[in-house]
Amino acid sequence: MIRKGDESTKNVTTAGPVLQSRQKTDLGITPGQQIVASGTGAMITTLLVTPLDVVKIRLQAQVKPIGSVSISGHCFLYCNGLMDHVCTCINGGSVSKQWYNRGGHFNGVLDAFLKISRTEGILKLWSGLSPTLVMAVPATVLYYTAYDQLKYSMGYKYETSSSLIPVAAGGIARVFAVSVINPLELVRTKMQSRPLTFKEIVGCIRTAVQDGGVLSLWRGWGPTVLRDAPFACIMWFNFEILKARLMKAFHLEEVTFPVSFASAAIAGVIAAFFTNPFDVVKTHRQIELGEMDALKDAKRNPASTFLIIRRIYARSGMNGLYAGFIPRLGRVVPACAIMIGSYEFGKSFFQRYNEQHQR
Repeated sequence: MIRKGDESTKNVTTAGPVLQSRQKTDLGITPGQQIVASGTGAMITTLLVTPLDVVKIRLQAQVKPIGSVSISGHCFLYCNGLMDHVCTCINGGSVSKQWYNRGGHFNGVLDAFLKISRTEGILKLWSGLSPTLVMAVPATVLYYTAYDQLKYSMGYKYETSSSLIPVAAGGIARVFAVSVINPLELVRTKMQSRPLTFKEIVGCIRTAVQDGGVLSLWRGWGPTVLRDAPFACIMWFNFEILKARLMKAFHLEEVTFPVSFASAAIAGVIAAFFTNPFDVVKTHRQIELGEMDALKDAKRNPASTFLIIRRIYARSGMNGLYAGFIPRLGRVVPACAIMIGSYEFGKSFFQRYNEQHQR
């Protein structure tokens, strides 16, 4: 009787460590909880990072108004922290009235933040955000959910599995997300000028397929995958290693927000460095496609990815392929840190919630 009681007590006291151990060998949360965690992280990221890009665009427009001079000004890149989007300028007399060309004399980033908030209203720091969420949030939810599902289905175990599992899972998940979401770029472009009804969205897609075939819905897929898949592989490889080492160094049993934040920031820097040439190519291709749409020049064939690389290298060498690296770090590092930190925090919350309800 005494032994039985002792054994029972032992089982009760070891329940917590057993559950913690289980969480290191599987995800410990449902796909629905993953979607909530990644979706929440995506919204937090866009809310915190978008103002940085809005201010950057306003500062650039202060020097040279966007879309008012030449063909090269018809498009500009807009980053909401989750994805880069090509925005087509509205030409004609209304150019100066668009949010990206509103007047203002700013003496730097902080001054722009304060003046825009004070004179135009704080919500103007999120100008142009709504249409981009059509693609960015679903893509992020798909990407992060697929990554963890793939990682654990490949047999990932904390501290004992091959480091190649996060590499494979990250690359496959990113290609999957880009492939599914890419057709929404057409919808996002149309919504830039005005909201669309469901019937109008279907009409846009049908017209695009009739004019350019089904594959026209995946224009720009190649350069996007060429940048995003290697970035995902490198970033997740380094993130998982850094996270494990920091947890071990601080004797942590579960992931904390500071650990995830720091690991993702460092991993983002490393991934951004190695993939910057592909980012330059993708930017050139996005602008080219955007200008073709703006000029309704659908018959012109865009330059191939490798032709763009050759042109940039012949004109500027390696410096050309690393153009814009520092500004890109200013976008990528906070976005990676906030998104992954928020996502990991959400997973930990649901893991604790599930643990309490399993007792």
